[in-house]
Amino acid sequence: MDRLRSPGGCDWDAQQTHESLAPYAIEEAHELVEAIETGSRDHLREELGDVLLQVVFHARVAQEHPTEPFGLSEIADACADKLVARHPHVFGDESAGDMDEHLRRWDRIKAETSGRESAFDGIPATLSALARAQKVLGRAERAGLPGAPATGAPAADASSDAAVGDALLALVARARAEGVDAETALRASVRRVEEAARAAEQAGRPDTEGSPA
Repeated sequence: MDRLRSPGGCDWDAQQTHESLAPYAIEEAHELVEAIETGSRDHLREELGDVLLQVVFHARVAQEHPTEPFGLSEIADACADKLVARHPHVFGDESAGDMDEHLRRWDRIKAETSGRESAFDGIPATLSALARAQKVLGRAERAGLPGAPATGAPAADASSDAAVGDALLALVARARAEGVDAETALRASVRRVEEAARAAEQAGRPDTEGSPA
């Protein structure tokens, strides 16, 4: 990567910035998830390498900052320091406790070390709606705050959008209660529908009558 970014290297690589590379990080993360769910070990290894490449690329770009440069070593050191600080039951003297206690401690330490004022700070707005719902409900539960709306008939004055949204949120809450990742479950269901539709398409017999749009 150093050679690619240096004079005599690759013009495209040399022109990239953190901002221009951001879409590739998102794309590669999605491809990694797909490899985990449907791919072979070779596919998984390849996609992990592509994600690592994004880190290496950003680290090389960061080295060139005129006043605040950092590189791969600083990134790795900061990551290690964070893991140690957030696992005092492993690297320190605190008792392990159960999983709920561990997660609450993680949130507390994260808030103290990152300067976050709300339990919900740091949840990316760019997450898919299902993934973000899971994060918000999880943070709310651990902080003892109101979470998903009660299930049942929507209020009489609720709009169609609000009623559907509340129903989806209730399903995410149910998935959390049952230990199911809603995002993964929906992807699997969509994948089954797509595979069946592709098979029908290949056979020249797409059955679309009566199917929802």
